Amino acid sequence: MAKSRTKFVCQQCNYETPRWSGRCPQCNEWNSLVETVDQPTHAPALAVASQSRPQPITAIPTDGFARLPVPIEEFNRALGGGIVPGSVTLIGGDPGIGKSTLLLQVSSLLAANGKAVLYVSGEESAQQLKMRASRLEIESAALYVLAETNLDSIVLHIEQMKPQLAVIDSIQSVYLEGLQTSAGSIGQVRECGSSLLRVAKSLGIPMFIVGHVTKEGAIAGPRVLEHMVDTVLYLEGERFHSYRLLRSVKNRFGSTNEVGVFEMGERGLSEVTNPSEAFLSERLTSATGSVVAVTMEGTRPLLVEVQALTTPTTFGLPRRTANGVDFNRLLLLTAVLSKRVGLNLAAQDVFVNVVGGLRVSEPAADLAVAAAIASTYRGIPVPSDLAMLGEIGLSGELRSVSQAPKRLLEAAKLGFKRCIVPKTLRLVPSGPKHESPAVEMGHEQHYGIDIVRARSLTEALDLAMQH
Repeated sequence: MAKSRTKFVCQQCNYETPRWSGRCPQCNEWNSLVETVDQPTHAPALAVASQSRPQPITAIPTDGFARLPVPIEEFNRALGGGIVPGSVTLIGGDPGIGKSTLLLQVSSLLAANGKAVLYVSGEESAQQLKMRASRLEIESAALYVLAETNLDSIVLHIEQMKPQLAVIDSIQSVYLEGLQTSAGSIGQVRECGSSLLRVAKSLGIPMFIVGHVTKEGAIAGPRVLEHMVDTVLYLEGERFHSYRLLRSVKNRFGSTNEVGVFEMGERGLSEVTNPSEAFLSERLTSATGSVVAVTMEGTRPLLVEVQALTTPTTFGLPRRTANGVDFNRLLLLTAVLSKRVGLNLAAQDVFVNVVGGLRVSEPAADLAVAAAIASTYRGIPVPSDLAMLGEIGLSGELRSVSQAPKRLLEAAKLGFKRCIVPKTLRLVPSGPKHESPAVEMGHEQHYGIDIVRARSLTEALDLAMQH
């Protein structure tokens, strides 16, 4: 009889070693090695005759794979149009951000249409879920609640019930009895995820799995969990803001980087149908250091307010603070403003903030960030009907951005009259065929908005702050 032995497994990278050490030799994480009992098992012999057979791709039927729509358009947008039968979706986010609330709302809406939904809770009791459902005014006899952490029992209930949707909350709370490690460990998360994936694919039941996140913001557990599932969603938002962004970072059935916008209220999460208008609703029109950037989140254009403030530094080393934009990108833009534009920012503390708790990562917002810094430094406000888009190079030149027509249409829809764009940006005339755009004093008319072209950052700042 084979004896069990002890090994130490890294909870970050799954590295195995027979001896404990304070630091993992592979990923260099501290205090990540956990003692695990390794019990060798005999693998069963492979069956000679298998049920699966190779077949031509043209002979594979596609019937029965119609998406299951959810009565929340923002949720459908993040999924790529609806729930695909047999798909497995992993949802992560900070504690208390609203993951369980959102999934409970989605489950209740599907159950209200007569579809049986099984909500498995491994962290809350059935009574606690009932209290939350009462607060959200959820009453549906087709919504079933199971408070269980044993994965074998969960799979048995799913196979017997065959619901239209199954929710596992969360993957770190369930366990397999065959493994000697505790729930939430590397081995348990990997094996539990693999078992749930097999059940979903074999029965054609879509599943939503909630995953905890680490202090770095990544989903806890092995990275292979994100590779196994079909879709990975992150629910983002600031603690002191009511807006939540459901961001898709992986989707086998749709485009990635799609974003659904929600607002947290007393009755749960409600979708925001016009997020650009919501983010700009409290903007001061005559304030210095305020510029509107036209960004893209997936296939959706979003107009966000970028604020900046410069003050004389009281220390030898000036501060650079970024909230909602990349810190290294802010350092790059301040260096370009100092070297190419001539702003003396070496003795100034620079603070940049994106209103609403949003995080803008694309370089198309460079021009708006730089203009906001220049506006507060010079004390000259940027006109309230002016939007900006463009990437800034190290030489101070403006570079083109993608999906410009969608950006300009969104800006025109919200009442903006002008938009400063890079001179090299190529636009197709929005008028009738063979009709040239209106050009007056170097300004063009596209998509219902005046286009002001600039070749460099200096030229763009002069156009934005001329009075």
